[in-house]
Amino acid sequence: MNTWSVQDAKARFSELLQASVKQGPQMVTKHGAEAAVLVPAQEWRRLTAQARPGLKSVLLACEARADLPLPERGKLRRRRPIESD
Repeated sequence: MNTWSVQDAKARFSELLQASVKQGPQMVTKHGAEAAVLVPAQEWRRLTAQARPGLKSVLLACEARADLPLPERGKLRRRRPIESD
């Protein structure tokens, strides 16, 4: 994966885009730290199709993700608490 500084990426965006399409993902750094990756659209679609929803989105979803069979309640009563002397 090639690495581009933000300044180079801005100045030569067409080259960055062409490199992404022909060579694959391209890393963009800001102040020497990895900041972003430019990937071809086809690769992005593949990655997002494989992604599973996070716990937060599952918990906040309006619809259920699966039907869970719930066992029927038993007819036995609860035990009485032990009385101390």
